[in-house]
Amino acid sequence: MATSGPVDRSLATRLVELTEGGLPLVDDPWAWLAERLGIDIEATLALLQRLQADGVIRRIAAVPNHYRLGYRHNGMTVWDVDDREMARLGPLIGAQVFVSHCYRRPRQQGWRYNLFAMVHGRSAEKIDTYRSLIRELLGSACRADEMLVSSRILKKTGLRIAAAAR
Repeated sequence: MATSGPVDRSLATRLVELTEGGLPLVDDPWAWLAERLGIDIEATLALLQRLQADGVIRRIAAVPNHYRLGYRHNGMTVWDVDDREMARLGPLIGAQVFVSHCYRRPRQQGWRYNLFAMVHGRSAEKIDTYRSLIRELLGSACRADEMLVSSRILKKTGLRIAAAAR
């Protein structure tokens, strides 16, 4: 899709307002959006594509509630990985089925870890198994690791547009 020409800001804002709580569980969420925006499905999809191409929307994805799926144990594993190996090892760790998200962070004063990988499991033992698998994949490029365990569940939400900005 071409990215020239301005996006109708009021239509884009309305689209974000309609989706900030997630898409509804209906047979055709694109038709649901189109109807509420007062445009056809093709225009709705084109708007979504344009907003994504312009960097307004990063991605459209399902975000399952892992607790409701029985994955009640989780931890952010942090790894001190040789920077020269990061381009090879980061994607390898991120591709593991038990890793929900994985990213590189710059080292900080007093904090040596540069690779973060969130793992979820049905038991604490499973999480330990996953950590061992990651450690094995990282091999000698890994100098140290820890796991940060959640102390409480925070409400996760998508983009919210403040009323004053509307």
